[in-house]
Amino acid sequence: MKIQRIYLVPLLIAALLLPACKEEVEKKEVIRPVRSVRVAGELQMLAGRSFPGKATATQQTNLAFRVAGPLTEFPAQVGDEVKKGDVLARIDPRDFQVELRNVQGQLKRTQASLELATSDYDRVKRVAAKDPGAISQAMIDNKKGALDSAKAQVQSLQATVATARDNLNYTYLRASYDGTVVETFVENFEDVQAKQSIIRLVDTRKMEFTINIPESLISRVADVETVLVRFDVFPDHDIPATIKEVGREASKTTRTYPVTLIMDQPEGLRILPGMAGKAWADKVSAELTKDTTGGPTVPVAATFTENGKSYVWVINEDSMTVTRQEVTLGRVTNDGVTTLGGLKGGELIVSAGAHSVVEGQQVRILEKQ
Repeated sequence: MKIQRIYLVPLLIAALLLPACKEEVEKKEVIRPVRSVRVAGELQMLAGRSFPGKATATQQTNLAFRVAGPLTEFPAQVGDEVKKGDVLARIDPRDFQVELRNVQGQLKRTQASLELATSDYDRVKRVAAKDPGAISQAMIDNKKGALDSAKAQVQSLQATVATARDNLNYTYLRASYDGTVVETFVENFEDVQAKQSIIRLVDTRKMEFTINIPESLISRVADVETVLVRFDVFPDHDIPATIKEVGREASKTTRTYPVTLIMDQPEGLRILPGMAGKAWADKVSAELTKDTTGGPTVPVAATFTENGKSYVWVINEDSMTVTRQEVTLGRVTNDGVTTLGGLKGGELIVSAGAHSVVEGQQVRILEKQ
């Protein structure tokens, strides 16, 4: 009787534990590993992304004198707002003034010689006309040569005077456009050389902003109507901009194209070269939204068919479960298959393993693209 009791106790314990184990096995759910992709057509990708960039001035120039000499005036300071024609610096003009007076004096003397040569030539011509034998042809030719020589000297000195006058004017360094002085390279009273950088001037009335667009989206840039730019230093202000230029060659390393935007200086703010920010397409062409090729594009492997209907698995990102979503498929492209209905864009769907999951099943994402 004791032997029977010894064997009976383990059997009872096993009988009690068996239902609990069975219940635990039944509760354990298989979490299927899948790959996923975010549904987004070219329109959604372009309108829904921001691209970092940096501001530059529309014009920026290092101004230099065209003549050499010591500085005597240097009123421009970094940060000054200047107008076109304002004097920014001045070279000592005295040597250039002396040179101009010298050549002007030479010109007056040569003009006097020209008047005399003209008078002599006219006189011998009159005499020869009245009495052909009174004046030799050699004398007439000599007077004509003297006249031509005087005219050439006058023309040469007139050019020299113009050059000397220009050089005197070049002792002024003037602003070539409205702008801001952002850097100076010399000090007042310093001897400077011709073509040596003196001042850096930038035109900040309009600012440029350069971003880089992936080659997969560059073809849609032409459909953008309105762009907004937000600078890091002004996070509460969205500044409208337009596309100025689209680069024609992609970067060999990043495979992106440079796109240059242009904007007016916003009222109450001051955008300066070098400020960083981001830009995004705020409005795209109405024709783009009516693209008859279809809506968002999905991978062909993400679709499956049951009873003559096409579906994709949409992943609930909170519960990580899948739900069957009926879709109407359009044409197949190099990027996948377009959908004519069922998806709006932005959904996370199963891109691989669609035939190995069931309605409501939990999934684990192996890779997001």
